[in-house]
Amino acid sequence: MSRVKRGVTSHAKHKKVFKAAKGFYGRKKNTIRTAKQSVEKSFQYSYRDRRQKKRNFRSLWIQRINAGVREQGLTYSKFINGLNKTKISIDRKILADLAYQNPEAFKSIVKKVQSSLN
Repeated sequence: MSRVKRGVTSHAKHKKVFKAAKGFYGRKKNTIRTAKQSVEKSFQYSYRDRRQKKRNFRSLWIQRINAGVREQGLTYSKFINGLNKTKISIDRKILADLAYQNPEAFKSIVKKVQSSLN
């Protein structure tokens, strides 16, 4: 039975880790032990932050809507309540984009909501 040398497989494994560690600073990019640790930690961060990204964007949309609505003399919670009462179904992403890019269209939506609240 012939002897199996594992240099090829370990080199391929190392190559995969070093490719993922590209752009890291110092020994983290070219020493296998530290590179493996930092790549694993970076994967943990990216997994966590893919979920946090959704939360962060939702809170940004709420802040933009709130800022746009307060200019018209309403609060965010009353505005959302009025949207539900008038059966206007526009999600927060689109509302925030309207408040930021097209304030005139957003103002007309706020007027409809205000009339339904009164």
